[in-house]
Amino acid sequence: MSVRAFDGVAVGDELPELRRVVTREMVKAYADAGRDQNPLHQDDDFARGVGFDGIIAHGMFTMGLAAACVADWAGDPEAIAKISAQFRAPVFMDEEVVATGRVRLLDADARTATVEMWVSVDRADGTTEYPVKRGQAVVRLA
Repeated sequence: MSVRAFDGVAVGDELPELRRVVTREMVKAYADAGRDQNPLHQDDDFARGVGFDGIIAHGMFTMGLAAACVADWAGDPEAIAKISAQFRAPVFMDEEVVATGRVRLLDADARTATVEMWVSVDRADGTTEYPVKRGQAVVRLA
């Protein structure tokens, strides 16, 4: 893979959006891969019993979409040196999430870009929430 060139990046550059409709199959595959079999992510009755309308996606699943957005922009997932985020809202099945970000800082000596990233979801009631907010990735550029 080819890592994005440092010289072609500017503070304020927007990352292309990564859109995904979250499905039960995706969440189940994530649960199996991560060995996180919490019933909150697999059992509607259990999820309703703790106050949700049904199962929710794992927070790390949602953050993974933000990481994938950054990796796509960088050109190689190995270019991501560090990543962090806050989990702020649940993601329900069949909701479309949108991961994106913006270049916040460039370090010419280290040839890195610090990217702020987030994931949004438009709710059925017309509101927008941010399941992943205040995310940040440090990306090594070529």
